Amino acid sequence: MSDSYLTIQTEKRSELKVKGSRFIGESYHVETEDEALNRLEAVRKRKHQATHHCYAYLVGRPEVRQFKYSDDGEPTGTAGKPIYDVLTGRRVTDVLLVVTRYFGGTKLGTGGLVRAYGNTARAVMEASGSREVYITSQFRFVLDFSLYDQWQREIHKLGARIIDSQFSDRVTLDVGVRRTLAERLVSSFQQLTSGKGEVEEIDKS
Repeated sequence: MSDSYLTIQTEKRSELKVKGSRFIGESYHVETEDEALNRLEAVRKRKHQATHHCYAYLVGRPEVRQFKYSDDGEPTGTAGKPIYDVLTGRRVTDVLLVVTRYFGGTKLGTGGLVRAYGNTARAVMEASGSREVYITSQFRFVLDFSLYDQWQREIHKLGARIIDSQFSDRVTLDVGVRRTLAERLVSSFQQLTSGKGEVEEIDKS
């Protein structure tokens, strides 16, 4: 199972003009459906004079992804689906992509609309870029202070990070690690402490 996914690097805007109509695309990083719908509503209020606000969003990790797209009054399949196809083609999630149209007086036909909305969406996503996000697990480790330096080296060796630390008669460390490396991290800890250390999983994110 993968322990990473892609989302946009930055929120961007792009504009395309076709036969007098203006198509304005905007990308937003969103992590829930409610957040996507709130951002969409803000665009609608800000650009209330526009003819259409077509959109698509994908939120959640790949295995539990939620999505929606809308033509917002354009002919069925000419706007929302082309925008959605751009998002899925980029293999991103946690993204809302809105393409706002100001009608210029000339009808574009179904093929023209598909091209206009699709090209605007592609331009926005090209400008937005992408970044990889790692799915992590968090563990709490409790061990003797004499093993602290060795355990620190093991943590860094696996690319994990210490989130919190507490020192008393023993050392307590909260550590975040990529999900696919979690088993190796726990195994290393048990070997280092000869099974005498304490470990519990405290979070998955």
